[in-house]
Amino acid sequence: MFQGAEGAYSQAAMMQYFGDQADSFHVDTFRDAMTAIDEGRADFAVLPIENSTAGIVSEIYDLLAEFENYIVGEQIIKIEHCLMALPGTRMEEIQTVYSHPQSLMQSARFLSEYNWRQISMHNNAFAAQKVAEEGNKAQAAIASEYAAKIYGLEVLARGVNQSSANSTRFIIVTNQKIFLENAKKISICFEVPHESGSLYHMLSHFIYNNLNMNRIESRPIEDRSWEYRFFIDFEGNLSDSAVKNALRGLRAEARNMRILGNY
Repeated sequence: MFQGAEGAYSQAAMMQYFGDQADSFHVDTFRDAMTAIDEGRADFAVLPIENSTAGIVSEIYDLLAEFENYIVGEQIIKIEHCLMALPGTRMEEIQTVYSHPQSLMQSARFLSEYNWRQISMHNNAFAAQKVAEEGNKAQAAIASEYAAKIYGLEVLARGVNQSSANSTRFIIVTNQKIFLENAKKISICFEVPHESGSLYHMLSHFIYNNLNMNRIESRPIEDRSWEYRFFIDFEGNLSDSAVKNALRGLRAEARNMRILGNY
């Protein structure tokens, strides 16, 4: 299951990870996706968590903390945004462009050359679908070339994102606590006491156990001003003694520590 509509990048990530024959459906929002797997209406959800140009998808981190779901894999895909409109549309006819806010951000250099109104959508494929259904040549969308084919739109410009190396990392999430035997990456989240040096003490467990930390992100905790939840990815397997030792130390000092996945 993926968020968006047919032609979304999430669908492309899903097909690369599970194969073309995967039985799937799509939902409107990231929350809908997390709810669907939480309730057992889907086995897996494919969700974008980070783009190499625009950075993290903060809502996904918040949902990982809120729901008792687990990361079991990841898929990175190359992103090439296209400007698309109704067949026969001329660039000078366009007045409004629709896309996901991150896609608009990734295409900012291209869009700055035109005085177009920019409107955010939940998903790139929704933007393409809207342009196709409303039949207005003053509207265009930024989405994948695959979305243009699905909705019968004409690609007016390819590669409108400023970075040719633009890629997005998607996570595969399920409601089952699945930790793979050959897993090499662990994701965790925790809160720290609002005291001087508390984060430093948490990170020392990775240093002392010689664990390589790939990423650390922070998100504000709702209804608790100036307090933060930290998300960390690091290399290792839950069966490794160094990992067990580090997690033991973190559990003793951190608040609400959770293992989000070993994949």
